[in-house]
Amino acid sequence: MSASAKHRAGRHFLQIPGPSNVPDSVLRAMAQPVIDHRGPEFPELTLPLFEKLKKVFRTESEVFIYPASGTGGWECALLNTLSPGDKVLAFETGHFATLWKNVAEKLGLHILWMPGDWRHGVDPKLVEEKLSEDSAQEIKAVLAVHTETSTGVTSRIPEIRAAIDKTKHPALFLVDAVSSLACSDYRHDEWGVDITVSASQKGLMLPPGLSFNAVSALALEQSKKSRALHSYWHWDTMLENNARGYFPYTPATNLLYGLDEALNLIHAEGLDNVIARHTRFAKATRTAVAAWDLDNVCLNAKEYCNSTTAVFAPGDADALRKVILEKFDMSLGTGLGLLKGKIFRIGHLGDINELMLMGTLSGVEMGLKLADMPHQPGGVQAAMEFLASSAD
Repeated sequence: MSASAKHRAGRHFLQIPGPSNVPDSVLRAMAQPVIDHRGPEFPELTLPLFEKLKKVFRTESEVFIYPASGTGGWECALLNTLSPGDKVLAFETGHFATLWKNVAEKLGLHILWMPGDWRHGVDPKLVEEKLSEDSAQEIKAVLAVHTETSTGVTSRIPEIRAAIDKTKHPALFLVDAVSSLACSDYRHDEWGVDITVSASQKGLMLPPGLSFNAVSALALEQSKKSRALHSYWHWDTMLENNARGYFPYTPATNLLYGLDEALNLIHAEGLDNVIARHTRFAKATRTAVAAWDLDNVCLNAKEYCNSTTAVFAPGDADALRKVILEKFDMSLGTGLGLLKGKIFRIGHLGDINELMLMGTLSGVEMGLKLADMPHQPGGVQAAMEFLASSAD
């Protein structure tokens, strides 16, 4: 902060749907001195870390870590298992599903794009229909975003897997869990996912910078057949090095320190407890939204989101966000793509407790009043009563 910058008392409320707030102990962990990533002490960090990470994905399979954003994780998954010209079934559930489709197209894949209204998740019946029509089994992969950050809609991954299985189609199942990992129930092995893509800056409570691919045995086998040209993303060199606790490149050592501490925090709280906390806070937020008489973007209660709630503003959403930022030093998520200027997004994920959530909802309700936007008062009170009644 420059000497001329105006000081604001208190902390900034970062309530966007990611990056999320980073716990103090994670920040301290990342401040450790860098060690030799080829030295004998490096595996003492990484080998236990890999096992802790697998427990969050609920998998016994390999989980690869790359210095990248979630976008890099998308590209890594596609390049390792598919070849230019392969057909891929994908669904327009929101902004990030669209971006993943765009990445796939740029890699030379042929996308069978199923348009959507941005208010529903992937329709399992449509998955079954399209795979059943593919008698020649030309579709090589199905892409699904578990939690669509731009809409606050969570697709029903087990039902999609069941639809794939019903058709006996051999397509790989690729899932984006960037905004759902360590926020919502997610089971890579049990749900039959072939590749789960995630990243560090959401439920894992880290700064941006790490991406992950959790990979099934089938996906590993399929990677041997890929004709895609790439080097950095190859899983085979990762497998060889990770087995010994190393990486085939210079790793982001300090982010790995932070990841280790973040995983320690998650496992100390208990993954089931972490997910239950997110579920409860999401319900409290939806209770406030309903009391304000505002509309949730998500239309299907079975697809409500644990990490973010997207809300249609009763006016210019960006003007509302501006008022809230200027008056209360709180950042809310902006509308993206088709929803730009129409919605605001409340992030309730990661390192957050009841009082932080109540402060967030208070900022929204005060902002609605100051922006003179039509709403019913009492959302904060309704959420507070819900939290008080559901406290352990």
